[in-house]
Amino acid sequence: MNQKKIDVSFDFTMDSPGYWDGFWSRNEGLGAGACDPDACSPTLQRYHQLLWSKILPNGESFELSRCSGLNYLSWRNLYFGSDSILASFRYRDNRKTIEAVIKHLPDYKAFMEDFLHKAYTIGGTIIFPKHRNSMNQRRGTDKRIRDRWDLTMECIRRYYNGESSPLTDVMEYDRDFFALFNDFKGYVDFFYLQDCVTEDYKNIRFWLGDGSFTGQTLPQTVEEYLKYIDAEMDFLEKRNSRIKAAIS
Repeated sequence: MNQKKIDVSFDFTMDSPGYWDGFWSRNEGLGAGACDPDACSPTLQRYHQLLWSKILPNGESFELSRCSGLNYLSWRNLYFGSDSILASFRYRDNRKTIEAVIKHLPDYKAFMEDFLHKAYTIGGTIIFPKHRNSMNQRRGTDKRIRDRWDLTMECIRRYYNGESSPLTDVMEYDRDFFALFNDFKGYVDFFYLQDCVTEDYKNIRFWLGDGSFTGQTLPQTVEEYLKYIDAEMDFLEKRNSRIKAAIS
């Protein structure tokens, strides 16, 4: 696989058919793409195949194949789908916070469009096993996670340490996948996630709160929201730089 063909600045919304068409008329005015790049961008599918087709921490060769339809990518008897790491929390039940942000910013639409153009680069995506009630689905629907990547990483850290979390059951279901990386450090290093964790890999760098899965999960104030977005963008820039260095 020629990983040097990967452009870490490529925006996957640009080859997802009609993504921006009528964007701000959807999701009750909060904005939504017509076609999710995780499913619709052929470049993203190709980049995932190129980037992750390498030697696993357990010594096996992870040579992914591109599939059609719902299967997306495959390796042996496992199927994988793309998942967005970064979230903007444009949910109906979070409208109060979003509306406060809209009032605070001089041009909210330009702000959000800029966020999405950047978030949908390769550093803002990852793959998980694809099946019913998958990791992708569960981390979005569980009210203790709500698509937060820092909390997802805490669940993964706990899994490798034999501790429970809101996502323990789905990771147990996908235990053959997580076993490929031997341990938490192996998983983090394989997917270039070092900037989510402390240098000793023992703790997660939380973007909001303490990772206890109690209390409010989503940002509740404009300050919290913008701080969280800044943390995501900082992580994205660093991960894209790590990916670029690794494939160069």
